[in-house]
Amino acid sequence: MYEIDNVLRPYAWGSTTAIAGLLGRPESGGPEAELWIGAHPGSPSVATRPDGTTAPLNELITEDPEHFLGEASVAEFGPRLPFLAKVLAAAKPLSLQVHPSIEQARTGFARENADGIPAGAPHRNYRDDNHKPEMIFALTPFDALCGFREPAKSRDVFLHLAGCLELSGSGVPEVLTQVIDDLSLPAEDAALRTAFQRLIAGGEGVREATSRVVEALTSGAPMAPHQPELSTVLSLNSEYPGDPGVLISLLLNRLSLEPGEAVYLPAGNVHAYLHGLGVEVMASSDNVLRGGLTPKFVDVPELLNTIAFESVGVPMLRAEVSDLGQELYRPPFREFQLQRIELLPDAAPVPLAQAGAAVIIVVEGSVYLDSPKGDLQLGRGGSAFLPAADAPVNVHPVSGSGETAVAFAVTTSMKA
Repeated sequence: MYEIDNVLRPYAWGSTTAIAGLLGRPESGGPEAELWIGAHPGSPSVATRPDGTTAPLNELITEDPEHFLGEASVAEFGPRLPFLAKVLAAAKPLSLQVHPSIEQARTGFARENADGIPAGAPHRNYRDDNHKPEMIFALTPFDALCGFREPAKSRDVFLHLAGCLELSGSGVPEVLTQVIDDLSLPAEDAALRTAFQRLIAGGEGVREATSRVVEALTSGAPMAPHQPELSTVLSLNSEYPGDPGVLISLLLNRLSLEPGEAVYLPAGNVHAYLHGLGVEVMASSDNVLRGGLTPKFVDVPELLNTIAFESVGVPMLRAEVSDLGQELYRPPFREFQLQRIELLPDAAPVPLAQAGAAVIIVVEGSVYLDSPKGDLQLGRGGSAFLPAADAPVNVHPVSGSGETAVAFAVTTSMKA
């Protein structure tokens, strides 16, 4: 087992306090958005070898992929860790975004390479050839936009806004009338695609409509019975005035997770995390196509080819408890699953549900990892990489500590 140090990403939307508070370490003084735990070459964790030397985790794995990952993982996913875990802390909304399928990622990555687009170019869509299905487990109340609602529900909100503008005497902007008509189309995919495309590509007309909607709402127009959605419009516009994502948010499910709840996001799902602290797990990829709420590059044609224009219920992910007492979160993706481990003082050990390699991070108390190949103790904020060859691993409370311990472990899926 290898203790690892993980890389903080200081994106501007990150909280200055949440990750440091969770892991019990000093604040950096700047935004701390994501703590990357894994072997993605963009920000690999750094592993400490038994002799005290260190190596980026992706380089360590290349020394003996079958030892570190297991034969089955290498056969299916190649000689790389198939997942990436993060602690994510959003103080401000992230960009509206979607992730490609694996076929789209492979095709797009090859095309952009052939076109000679530099790997770090701001107008590049595909950073690698992998898909990026993901899940988020809420550690605090966590707000998000996630997937399309039924067109009729979104139409009701736009009709409400049109009524508010008519009452105010300012008139209804043409683009709002057009979106209402779009959402009335009988075919769901056509209704969602047409409305989304009109808003994402609407330019000055959408900016003007957004401004008038916000002015009406801040001047006292009633928000009931659409309070959550319209409050989101106001908060998004305060960060990204006139951005098309402000009105696009009304096409999407508005989600509020309580601590301990989780949701998963397949390819093609339009989403944006708005606020909160959570453990995020995904396939090891950095492929993101943005669709608003950002000053970064938005490739509208590629975005439209990537989105799944279908209404979905919120894809909640319920815990499964195994016969061994393992609390498991298993989305329908082969690359990863999440295990939450809670140990009362002097409790019996919990077996790690491990298929191939695993990573673990402790967010409360201390744990003792016991395997046939060696042992390792981790305190709050500590994390480790567990090679496939070290299985089985049992997670113990630290004897005599008197503390409840909580940790999260990620491994390749044992179900999907």
